[in-house]
This record gives sequence, C-alpha cells and structure tokens, in this order.
Amino acid sequence: MATLLGGLLLGACSVVGIRSGTEEPRYAVVATLEAPSGTIEIRRYDARLAAETTVPGDEIAARSTGFRRLAGYIFGGNQGGTSIAMTAPVAQSARTGSGRTIAMTAPVATARAADGGWTIRFFLPAALKAPPRPNDASIRIVAVPPETMAVLRFSGIPGAGAVATHRHALEAALVGTAWRPTGPAVAWFYDPPWTIPPLRRNEVALPVAPAG
Repeated sequence: MATLLGGLLLGACSVVGIRSGTEEPRYAVVATLEAPSGTIEIRRYDARLAAETTVPGDEIAARSTGFRRLAGYIFGGNQGGTSIAMTAPVAQSARTGSGRTIAMTAPVATARAADGGWTIRFFLPAALKAPPRPNDASIRIVAVPPETMAVLRFSGIPGAGAVATHRHALEAALVGTAWRPTGPAVAWFYDPPWTIPPLRRNEVALPVAPAG
C-alpha cells in the first residue's frame, strides 16, 4: 500500500513538473547571458556515460521510437537483466535477472544524426561505472567527455517547431558574445507528456568555447 501511494503521489507531482528523486547530470554554471529569448546559462558538465540509439525519420516519431528502445534497455533488456527503479513519473520497481537496479536520470537528449536520422540518448546515473551491455544491437554505450554548453530553457509542448524556434534564438543570442558554438545543437526534455505544458522543462543546448 505504501508503494502504491508513493507511486500515485510521484505521478501526481510529475503532472505539475515536480521531478522528485530523478537524478540529473551534474553541472556548474560558469556564466549567464541575458537575451530577448530568456536567460542563457553557460554550464560546465563533467564526463558522463550515456546509452544512445539512432532512429531515422520524422523528429517526433524518432523521439518516441528511441525513447521506447532505450527504455527497454534500462528496464532489463541487457546482459545481466539489470532493471530500473523508476522514480518519475510513477514509483515502480521492475526487477529481472540479478535484480540490480539502474536509477532513472534526466534529461533525455536528442540530436540530429549525420545520416539524416536522430540520436536519442539517456544519460546514465553517475554511480553506474560499468553499464551492462544492451541486448539490442542498435543501442550504444558511449562516454560523453566534459563539455561546456550554452543552454536556453523553455516550457510548453516541445514539438519540432518549438525546438527549432528556440534553437535559432539561442544561436542568435550567442552572436557577438564571449562564447562561440563548437558543434550542433541538442534538445533536452525533462518531463513526461502528461505534465501541464506551461510547467514542462525543455532545453536547447549548444556546445561552446570562449570566443577569444
């Protein structure tokens, strides 16, 4: 009963954008920029591990397909049967194989792949130093190096148009500043689809370096 009530409470919290218990990649804010589109944070991220997959086709459909594929991996679709203890949007524990648990993290990241498809990525918990090998050959475990990112946050439903609008706003805001882009933009999504749109946390991010 306590587990059920806890799950209902966390599910209700996720509706209003409360992400209690969900680990996020650690970062330090090294600078901020004020722009018409909002405050841009220059964040320094440490090295981390991620599971990612590449999906062709439409941006939104690829996001959904990639999410389901990666969810299969963290719910036990891997060598050793390691499963995830889900903390948001509902509290549940799906255990298979050895019964070991991977903690859920945010954000989910998407980036356009070189072949015209999309790369969908889950950042793995910091404590997980040796992730299990995926059963699905389309999933890769990658080491993400330390990086500095310019990040613009926005709310609402993160459709393709909204992501593109905020990406362009971020790129325009960096012109003439002390920071220059060093790679393509990525989009990060923190909330489940049922979170009230004005309370959803979405971000577009660009890798950057000092302009000088």
